[in-house]
Amino acid sequence: MQKSTHSSGSASRRRLSIMAAALIAALAATPVRAEYPVKAIKIVVPFSSGGGTDIIARTLAQEISSDLGKPVIIENKPGAGTVIGTQLVATSEPDGYTLLLASFAHAVNPSLNSKLPFDPHKDFAAVSLIARSLNIVVVNPASKIKSVADLIAEAKANPGKLNYGTFGTGTSAHLAGELFKSMADVNLTTVSYRGAAPAITDLLGGQIDVIFTTVASAASLVGGGQLRALAVTTAERSRAFPDLPTVAESGVPGYAAESWYGLYAPAKTPAPVIGRLNKAVEKALQSTAFKRLESNEGLIMVGGSPEKLDRYVRDEEARWRKVIKDADIKVE
Repeated sequence: MQKSTHSSGSASRRRLSIMAAALIAALAATPVRAEYPVKAIKIVVPFSSGGGTDIIARTLAQEISSDLGKPVIIENKPGAGTVIGTQLVATSEPDGYTLLLASFAHAVNPSLNSKLPFDPHKDFAAVSLIARSLNIVVVNPASKIKSVADLIAEAKANPGKLNYGTFGTGTSAHLAGELFKSMADVNLTTVSYRGAAPAITDLLGGQIDVIFTTVASAASLVGGGQLRALAVTTAERSRAFPDLPTVAESGVPGYAAESWYGLYAPAKTPAPVIGRLNKAVEKALQSTAFKRLESNEGLIMVGGSPEKLDRYVRDEEARWRKVIKDADIKVE
């Protein structure tokens, strides 16, 4: 009996030793998840450096870097109407270290391009809506058009004779003009340019009649008297131009056209990482740097939950899909 008891005890100890060894091995094989972030974060901007999206991305990078305690670098990946840079993020590791600063194009590209190499919803995880951005309607100060009502009256009196400049098919400036034509029931001839600068040059020279342009491209010229601003395109008045009416107030009820900026990560990025980034963005939007952008770039700071960004972009996508279809706009 003693021998049997001794054998039984030895077997039990051996089993415990084996179990302990297996547990230690399992723990050693399980990677320890360090608190995010542990290295530099990259924000991809699908435009060239120097534009509005780039400026916002660099301001954001500086602010969230301070909060997260790690460098945040900007990588400009322009091309194919933002598709190149956007696809880069869609196919990146979903670990929170490669992010996308998306804008208006993210909501309209699905309607302009049926063969996108990514799905703007399934391939991305929303982080935060950063800001909304207005356009302003401007004319040459020598023009007899002094209000949106004048613009509508002149266009109706001379169908097809007035023209408006735009820069890039499907841009916010282009679609703001198309929406105006539709809602005001006027016929304006579209003149396409490669950028805001040549369009404004021709407006100053009297070659075109009106532009629905960004604040950044025209604010200094409006302030200096070289351009006359008629209205802002957003649903509400802008803090940057408090005395300037909205298009809706000026004779086109319900009109609203705006651009926007939002931060995305690849789909399947862990929820805690999304939450940490969202918190950092929320804090950044309260900074002095973003308050300065509010007036310089005509921005309306937003923030909010990832779900808020997702809802907003889905609504924008649906709204502009109709405008694009009705105007038969296609990517050239």
